[in-house]
Amino acid sequence: MATNIFGEELKTCGKKPLTGFYRDGSCYTGAEDRGMHTVCAVVTREFLDFTRQRGNDLETPRPAFQFEGLKPGDRWCLAAIRWKEAYEAGKAPPVDLEATDEETLNYIPLDVLVQYAYKTK
Repeated sequence: MATNIFGEELKTCGKKPLTGFYRDGSCYTGAEDRGMHTVCAVVTREFLDFTRQRGNDLETPRPAFQFEGLKPGDRWCLAAIRWKEAYEAGKAPPVDLEATDEETLNYIPLDVLVQYAYKTK
């Protein structure tokens, strides 16, 4: 069983668009996932612009990779290193902590993630 950053059962990040390295809606990782797609983020315009400028266009659909393209408000499993880069640049999107895999803590401190906790309205 995959666990979140609190040591509890990992919640689903998003099904529409279908996210996760394994395209099952969850941000768990495994040996095949060299990018550590473990951070469940709610993407923002600011983050999408930032990551495009860094050479990672997350908005253009890529059907060959089962990727519809993202828009602000979508929930997506981000690579921990990419989220950390955005954080260091002041462009990090909010994070669903219960859907973020505990492996993320090897790259990003818990107190930083908590500062970016996604709050539902």
